Amino acid sequence: MDKELIINLQNNFNAISNILEDSNVEFWYARDLQKMLGYQSWDKFQNVIDKAQKACENSKIELSDHFRHVGKMVGLGFGASREIKDIVLTRYACYLIAQNGDSSKQEIAFAQTYFALQTRKQELIEQRIELENRLEARAKLRDSETELSKNIYERGVDNQGFGRIRSKGDSALFGGYNTQDMKNRLGVSKNRVLADFLPTVTITAKNLATEITNHNVKQKNLHGESSITDEHVGNNANVRKLLEDSGIKPEELPPSQDLQKLQRKVKSDEKKLIEESRLPKK
Repeated sequence: MDKELIINLQNNFNAISNILEDSNVEFWYARDLQKMLGYQSWDKFQNVIDKAQKACENSKIELSDHFRHVGKMVGLGFGASREIKDIVLTRYACYLIAQNGDSSKQEIAFAQTYFALQTRKQELIEQRIELENRLEARAKLRDSETELSKNIYERGVDNQGFGRIRSKGDSALFGGYNTQDMKNRLGVSKNRVLADFLPTVTITAKNLATEITNHNVKQKNLHGESSITDEHVGNNANVRKLLEDSGIKPEELPPSQDLQKLQRKVKSDEKKLIEESRLPKK
């Protein structure tokens, strides 16, 4: 998501925000948010709202503190008007809606970050979007490595064998440095996972190589540690070449901030968001 798009989306979302009278509480109308999030149909958007409300209830949070159903008069032309249903949404409610929306929409991806932050500073929004991208890449790698572990276990390789295969794959990706070597280079403790300290581009590279290995292990019906190791090493070597062609040597990239710490910060921010965005009691 480029900087110009972020600025445009930020301006659009700022333009539909409201401040509650006699309060500093910020809120949005669902009908306005629907358009900003790229939903043409109110019924489809209502489905997303329903999921968000369910998530709110599952978190043991009072629904009316963040979702308040109201009626709103709209003009029909020639002086006529009628009342339509709408919902007053707090920042936390909007955040839940974004979390339950179609993440392939750029508007949704932006909204997930925009509503997670109390600040409107562009640089902080950009930083948060980068963090969300890294968390998403890490989750995909976790899933692909879990699938690889399952695939090779079914083909006669135990957990220790999986560790050896992954380490040799890392060696091919990082120019001869295996998993432990890279931990030493980046100052990662022995009991932590290397991927939690890698930048997004490297996590994505590892995931691509692992996904190809998963595909080929099944397509070629590979069995045994030796043949699967050769496959995984070859895929990591090919991905490394792709990176090198773009001027990237993954072993030379500096470590990124510990993802576990960042995830704890995200949870802490969410708790603050819940408390600070509540609607006043009627």
